[in-house]
Amino acid sequence: MNKNNAISALILGSLLCFGLALLGYGIGHSLIEMKSMDRTVTVKGLAEQEVKANVAIWPIRFTEVDNDLTTLYQTVQTQTDKVISFLLKQGFTIDEISSSQPSIEDRQAQGYVDPNVKYRYAAKVTISIYTQRVDLLLESRQNMLELAKEGIAISNQDYNSRTEFLFTELNSVKPAMVQAATTNARQIADKFAQDSDSVLGKIKNASQGQFSISDRDSNTPYIKRVRVVSTLTYYLKD
Repeated sequence: MNKNNAISALILGSLLCFGLALLGYGIGHSLIEMKSMDRTVTVKGLAEQEVKANVAIWPIRFTEVDNDLTTLYQTVQTQTDKVISFLLKQGFTIDEISSSQPSIEDRQAQGYVDPNVKYRYAAKVTISIYTQRVDLLLESRQNMLELAKEGIAISNQDYNSRTEFLFTELNSVKPAMVQAATTNARQIADKFAQDSDSVLGKIKNASQGQFSISDRDSNTPYIKRVRVVSTLTYYLKD
């Protein structure tokens, strides 16, 4: 009976040792796998594309002066009609044209009267074009000399007189640009993996940056540069 108990104990002990060995191997192997999963590389992928603006806002500003307020209003109306007539002649529709009430400045009401100021009243007028026909607008701006011949001096020096060009069709280029940014990031990650004697694994996480739209340069503000940067993290494997 003692001999049988000894054999049973020996078998039980052997099984326990084998089980603990297997358990230890499994835990060790899992730790090794977990450790390898910690190896990652984070890269940024860039995509840029040039597009043409599809909307333009053109403020046309001019100033008229007079010492008689009634005469000034009449002059402003006449000159406004001439500007609108010019725009219609260029091919714009009346729906694309808007005009605001003139801003009247009484220079004598300011308290101090500059003796060099010849006229008491000054009226500032703004007529705006909002159009999706950007090419037509660009052509029409080249014909502004016609207004000068009509005695209308157009102001184009101040900030508020700048033509604004917009690109509002971002959704049409988003999918292709996101794909391009992802491809660029993958190429960078592949190069890193090769240089580190590793193999690129699956994507751990990814985030898409904000799209930005800017002028290509100051001379062609109607050409826009669309840009996006995506950030991706990949697993690395031996």
